[in-house]
Amino acid sequence: MGRVSFYTLGCKLNFAETGAIQRDFEARGFDVVPFGERSDVTVINTCTVTSEAEKKARNIIRRAVRANPDGFVAVTGCYAQIRPEEIAEILGVDVVLGSNEKFRLFQIVDEFSKRDETQVAVSCIDDVNVFGPAYSSTERTRAFLKVQDGCDYTCSFCTIPQARGRSRSQSIEACVRQAHELAEQGFREVVLSGVNIGLFGEDSGTNLLQLVRELDRVDGITRYRISSIEPNLLTDDIIDFVASSRAFQPHFHIPLQSGDDYVLGRMRRRYRRDVYAARVERIKHAMPHACIGVDVIVGFHAEDEARFENSYNFIADLPVSYIHAFTYSERPNTVAVNAPERIGHPPVPKQERSRRNRRLRLLSQKKTHEFYLQNIGSQRPVLWEGADFAGRMHGFTDNYVKVSRDFDADRDGVIEPVVLDHLADDGTVATAEVAEADLQLPVLS
Repeated sequence: MGRVSFYTLGCKLNFAETGAIQRDFEARGFDVVPFGERSDVTVINTCTVTSEAEKKARNIIRRAVRANPDGFVAVTGCYAQIRPEEIAEILGVDVVLGSNEKFRLFQIVDEFSKRDETQVAVSCIDDVNVFGPAYSSTERTRAFLKVQDGCDYTCSFCTIPQARGRSRSQSIEACVRQAHELAEQGFREVVLSGVNIGLFGEDSGTNLLQLVRELDRVDGITRYRISSIEPNLLTDDIIDFVASSRAFQPHFHIPLQSGDDYVLGRMRRRYRRDVYAARVERIKHAMPHACIGVDVIVGFHAEDEARFENSYNFIADLPVSYIHAFTYSERPNTVAVNAPERIGHPPVPKQERSRRNRRLRLLSQKKTHEFYLQNIGSQRPVLWEGADFAGRMHGFTDNYVKVSRDFDADRDGVIEPVVLDHLADDGTVATAEVAEADLQLPVLS
């Protein structure tokens, strides 16, 4: 049928959905080629979380057109849903697909030939109620499984509900069925993905705890991770289940956004920092070795210098392992932009936003370094990945320590116990193999 290439920007959920679209092409006889090579069709899945994400999407679209001037270019994703007219104005784009249309490309497009005018197929987000099950399977060892989509929250800085609609979930039965499919394909690790995973099941009378209990019973999947979960939705029951689980790993990624209560209020977040600190404390009590990641936005309107320092010090005192720092970006049609009087503060200068981001990134490096040092000398299971980095290969432990060893192609996709020996020059932890006679030793916690 032809050759098709893909490019995905943004979150793990986008990667899962691109995987579903890719399988649709493969089922119709298309050969998948790397982005930038000659292809008859290029599909670009976009992100709109920041202005930089949209700028990158436009650059990628232009690269795709230059690489294949006669090829068909389809653009979908959150940016396509919110501002389809901007994408349609880019010369060479043939079709723009919204959230309700991204899995219906073959029903919307009759043939993949260049067009004089861009076709735009974007429904009103209020009408989007389909789930669109999806998982990615482009990596050899890890897959992203979409279990939830959309969001019912109204954070004052965020456009995601405008791009993906209200919260909706895949059934537990369908999630389990897809996990079995991934196991049959040889995947060892599955990352549960969604916009607001903690809302799983609220539209069907189930919940996330019921889902993870059922997934834990799937033979063949050795590891699960929850991609991200709001602190107010991360219950004691979920934490305790992970602590005793067969396959769910001691690794949590919990958005904070700010460590200052006043700023959290202006962001319209549904918790305050005491709730966040209590979740971290509960995790560390149940799993002292657990890895905890944090999302933080710097430079929001209400964050003056004193409130940033308050936030910084709060995070510095938390026993977390890494920080994803995002510089606040004004997004059209958000409360912060459309109703600034509700925020009550002028914008933070962009240069100051960048300075604060740099400070948090340095703090993240310090936190990761400390976490890795705490694990030196312990024995932990690692899932090896097959890429060759100048004679070395990398993998992750159950608690998300990035480790390295001499390259060995036979270890690709293998989970084995190792001793975390010392910090390597590349920032990973170098491992020492466990003697065969000691393989049954319990993993230290």
